[in-house]
Amino acid sequence: MRRWIEGHAAHTPDAAALTFGGERITYAALQARIAATAAALAARGIGRGDRVAFLGTNHPSQLVLLFACARLGAVQVPLNWRLAAPELRFILEDSGAALLAATRTMAEAARAALPPGCALLDAEGEWPAAPLAPAAGQEEDPVLLVYTSGTTGTPKGAVLDQRAVLYNALNARHGFALSPADRVLTLLPLFHVGGLNIQTTPALLTGAEVVLLPRFEPALFFQAVAEHRPTLTLLVPAVMQALVSHPGWAAADLSSLRAIGAGSSEVPLPLIEIFHARGIPVQQVYGATETGPIAILQTREAALQAPGCLGLPALHGEARVVDPDGRELPPGGAGEIQLRGPHVARGYWQAPEATAASFREGWFASGDVGRRDAEGRFWFTDRLKHVIISGGENIYPAEVECVLRTAPGVREGAVCGRPDPRWGEVPVAVVVPGPGFEAAAVLRHFEGRLARFKQPRAVVTVEALPRTALGKVQMAALREVARG
Repeated sequence: MRRWIEGHAAHTPDAAALTFGGERITYAALQARIAATAAALAARGIGRGDRVAFLGTNHPSQLVLLFACARLGAVQVPLNWRLAAPELRFILEDSGAALLAATRTMAEAARAALPPGCALLDAEGEWPAAPLAPAAGQEEDPVLLVYTSGTTGTPKGAVLDQRAVLYNALNARHGFALSPADRVLTLLPLFHVGGLNIQTTPALLTGAEVVLLPRFEPALFFQAVAEHRPTLTLLVPAVMQALVSHPGWAAADLSSLRAIGAGSSEVPLPLIEIFHARGIPVQQVYGATETGPIAILQTREAALQAPGCLGLPALHGEARVVDPDGRELPPGGAGEIQLRGPHVARGYWQAPEATAASFREGWFASGDVGRRDAEGRFWFTDRLKHVIISGGENIYPAEVECVLRTAPGVREGAVCGRPDPRWGEVPVAVVVPGPGFEAAAVLRHFEGRLARFKQPRAVVTVEALPRTALGKVQMAALREVARG
């Protein structure tokens, strides 16, 4: 990966690599920052295989740190800045991070989460020029350790090596027809592989420009489009809905956008049609943290021909639909989507059982149900897992239930998603009340223990949880209860 920026710095040193706020960073300047950061990390003893965490809203320093880690053969651990201190500490401890680089607005949160043995670093600090650190990183070295909440209730880290990030970028370059003339607007968080790897790192591989927003706000989006005239951007359904509902939507000049990428959850067809009516094709992207994430995607032409489908397997990858026994199904048959290719993670960090359960004979089992049509296109049907997708964020009920079990006045409870017009879904706690139960107290119990987006928005009481004959909670019935 180090060669990406080095190559562009040599061939097109004055081309814009990153624009952030009022700052324009050329490829030559970006390479200088990467070299200085790598030297500073090496001086602190960071080398091949060491983990370096990052905490902050979108900032150039995260990308600088990523490529510095790639040079050293070290591993970046992006942290979700929305998480509570105990959640951040778990990831830092589980990953064994030696350093936590935090932006200045996140310094207080970083100090609150910092475990013993992990040093704190100012991510926005400027490092003086120093002798270039040796290029130890190889394509087989892990470079990203990205945590995704697990069905067991604790997050697990997907290990992506430099080769996986490269092939993911090649998949994106093909699917979005990226060229050095492109200008990509990145507003989704870089702590997700979606915001980081669907368009941002592929743009840097290609030699294009990335316009980076700290976070999403509709007004900032419209301002950035007017000022920078991006050719591509990546959205999720909740963001798309926020944009079309904003007073600035009708008058905004969006003509510079060749297309938008969309994913993380099923994109409603009416929402796609609104963008298509503005002449902006919505290219769906399907995958997971464990797949880089690009595994299935639409080209611009396919987005116009078959709105709502996931597309075809990525150029450097394979996809199939299988029955419960692992047999590939013919077109039209609904089954689990499985994915394979050089863009797929090598497994989960220090979790052999979880790795064996999800990575089977070279295939990653997505846990999603889909079908393939006669033209080979994939369509999303349902989820095998009980994940709640709220505003593009994955929320796993088991993780929320771990906290719910300790709430006052709760005999037992379960968590599921409830449809929400703004977020797609929101978590709801369904509980059997006991002595001293108070719904407001149960909701307060989550404060400081889980990120706000994971906290239940409501508590619904029942006399008994709906269960199967084997005692498992019936999720379909639970969702009906949660709907009220």
